[in-house]
Amino acid sequence: MASKDSSKPGVEHRDPQYFGYYAMLQHQQNMLQDTVRTSTYRSSILLNGPKCFQGKTVMDVGAGSGILSYFAVQAGADKVYAVEASGMAKKMKKLVDSADEKHNPFLSNKIKVVNAKIEDPDLDIPKVDTIISEPIGVLLFHERMLESYIHARDMYLKPGGAMFPSSGSIFLAPFTDATLWTETMAKARFWEQPSFYGIDLTSLYKDARDEMFGMPVVGHFDPRNLIATPTVIDAYNVDFATVTIPELQDLVMPFEWTAGYTGLMHGVAGWFNLEFAPPDKDIGTTVFMSTSPAADRTHWQQVRFLFREPLAVNATQKIKGWMRAIINDMRSYTIYVEVSLQDDVTDPSKLDRATFGDPQKEDGNALRRRGRWELHEQTYNYSFTPGLMPDHKPEYSCLYEPEGQLGIAHMDEAAAGATPSAMDIQVMDEYEGFVN
Repeated sequence: MASKDSSKPGVEHRDPQYFGYYAMLQHQQNMLQDTVRTSTYRSSILLNGPKCFQGKTVMDVGAGSGILSYFAVQAGADKVYAVEASGMAKKMKKLVDSADEKHNPFLSNKIKVVNAKIEDPDLDIPKVDTIISEPIGVLLFHERMLESYIHARDMYLKPGGAMFPSSGSIFLAPFTDATLWTETMAKARFWEQPSFYGIDLTSLYKDARDEMFGMPVVGHFDPRNLIATPTVIDAYNVDFATVTIPELQDLVMPFEWTAGYTGLMHGVAGWFNLEFAPPDKDIGTTVFMSTSPAADRTHWQQVRFLFREPLAVNATQKIKGWMRAIINDMRSYTIYVEVSLQDDVTDPSKLDRATFGDPQKEDGNALRRRGRWELHEQTYNYSFTPGLMPDHKPEYSCLYEPEGQLGIAHMDEAAAGATPSAMDIQVMDEYEGFVN
């Protein structure tokens, strides 16, 4: 069992609001209707039924509506312990208890709903063969449910047991978006007014600008706005079978990109991939899911961290730096980013958290940008419509290709580390017997 570090911020005071949110059917419906999410989980479970679910004891951590538990039974699980801390547990139990010859007969006597936090002591749960969960938030780790997933692994998973998902990969990339930056700046400039109904607001302008640019922007964006294209090699990988809780509480993600265009870098974009793999990949089926801006849309979307001041970059120029994510007591993380066009990248382990990203205390290096964001203080942008400009050219985004060169290829699934769709109808048909 991983011990709890009392010096790390807890989340207990946030739990009533957090679990109250997930107790509502409308929020569960939002996730269920994410076709990419739901179908990928079902495929990964059914395709690995023979080795990881048939006749097995399974735990579903943060079960929510219970959809993953129902999939586990469809795949042949002997018993599923569905652990859910919110009031949704009562609604799940209502569905499970209603199972009869007409309604979900395959669920009869298969699922035990446990209305508790997985961290609660003395839960009546045995060691299990497989753990399933959807503990993912924005940029993979927002909401800090991954810590509960790992706690369940340490406390309840048998040696060599399976975890679905088995790993996650975080992708970071430089982007340009003059419209988004200008809209954000316009919100701050409201506070520049010297006479708003006769009141001088200007003393609050700096605070407004810091606040507006300190809010991560969640939403889908045009992948053609990326200045460099990350690959699987560039990803920051988290192996859920081996990662520890302390490692999840302070993540350092170094990066180095080569600019494919000349233009203004307005910030850093992020998304993630998930892998669903059995412990022995030779006797199972590995399924992937991508939330990249080029992949099918999910409810997680992508996130962008805007700089207060854009950074001018030239094609073929190296962009180096790091992102450090440290837990806070808001069920989320504080994000620190440093980007440099030189080799003078500082050591992320030595950052001064009190002054980092404060323009009044920076050294004025024109080739470096630093920023700090609270991941839970998200704002949203839904301005991008796929297919609206099929003949889009880089210069439409104020990105300019090197003369005589092709620049970088536009973002596609391969470049984003994505893989083909999880759905495999022919294989899944073999398991319909568990449903009928």
